[in-house]
Amino acid sequence: MDLSPVLRWLEERALTAPDRQGVRCMLRFRHPRDYRRFVREWTARHPPGRPEGPAIRLLPLIRGVSFMLPAGRPAGLPWAGCALEPDSRIAVHGTVRSAPAVEQGIPWGVKQIRAPMAWRLTTGYRIKVGVIDTGVDFSHPDLRHSISRGINLLARSMLPHDDNGHGTHIAGTIAAANQLHGMVGVAPRAVIHPVKAFDHNGSAYVSDIILGIEWCIRNRVDIINMSFGMKTRSRALLAAVQNAWRAGIIIVASSGNDAKRKAIDYPARFPQTLSVGATTRMRRIAPFSNRGSLVDIYAPGDKIISAWLRGKYNEMSGTSMATSHVTGAIALLLAYRPGLSPAEIKEILRNSMNPLRGAKAPKRTGEIDVMRMLAAADRLG
Repeated sequence: MDLSPVLRWLEERALTAPDRQGVRCMLRFRHPRDYRRFVREWTARHPPGRPEGPAIRLLPLIRGVSFMLPAGRPAGLPWAGCALEPDSRIAVHGTVRSAPAVEQGIPWGVKQIRAPMAWRLTTGYRIKVGVIDTGVDFSHPDLRHSISRGINLLARSMLPHDDNGHGTHIAGTIAAANQLHGMVGVAPRAVIHPVKAFDHNGSAYVSDIILGIEWCIRNRVDIINMSFGMKTRSRALLAAVQNAWRAGIIIVASSGNDAKRKAIDYPARFPQTLSVGATTRMRRIAPFSNRGSLVDIYAPGDKIISAWLRGKYNEMSGTSMATSHVTGAIALLLAYRPGLSPAEIKEILRNSMNPLRGAKAPKRTGEIDVMRMLAAADRLG
């Protein structure tokens, strides 16, 4: 198959300066052999490292490329064997409120899901958790023994340092381990692999998330935490999520903070993820949380205190915070019962949830309960 029309099309449209005005897009190849041929021919014409070449990013996981389409330039499709879609912006799930805080010991959410009762059985030892977020504060005393090097997708030569705070907060709830002088997360002996895909504003492109998922698959993480969302469905992101599912990685994703009753954000809406809503101390659905039949499980997400930048703590509310509780619980489960598939994990959680409170609470789902979860895993055989 002659790929020269695709090569010429991209050369005409891909910009040399990524900050010029335009619309970021992703072009995907339907067949693996066509993508492999494209990569060979493209790299022969534009060897890596040449700054004057057209600016594209290869996305092997989805057999595609990301590039900037100049403003006003018609897109079209260069070839029937390709698919084109926007490389949309995606944001970490904004918090309902955020305030400086002081923490010591075990936060209320960790207690509510009964994680401390399970620590005599499992602490999440060596379970690898990929946190695709804003990075992490490597100097935080509560996270010092819980973090691997990870990857900075925005600046590959640098560590994934957090310049926002959101990723550090998520990491703290999952795996903080400083009981004497700080806080303890749900799975204190799990290992956080920070994947910095989001900038200081908590914003990323879908292609950044895809590269993050690819890194997690390549580095064989056990769980991916996705505390972010978007309203529109992306076929490219779905393809990446499906690849992680087939690789045996469970993806835990936040449902969103729009108080919607019948809709949740992507990627939580994909069936290959575990979608999480937020609850309060009273085990009621938090007012801000999206809810309904598309939410798989709920967890504490209201007024959650966790680690923050410069060794401090912050109180935040959102389905992001709920998601990190569920991710930590699954780390406990996988250390207790290694080798469970994503489908088996979903089934165990479905059979072990605590009923929610409130007259209008959904009956088919509930709040995560670590001790019930481990008991359900035992029943699985």
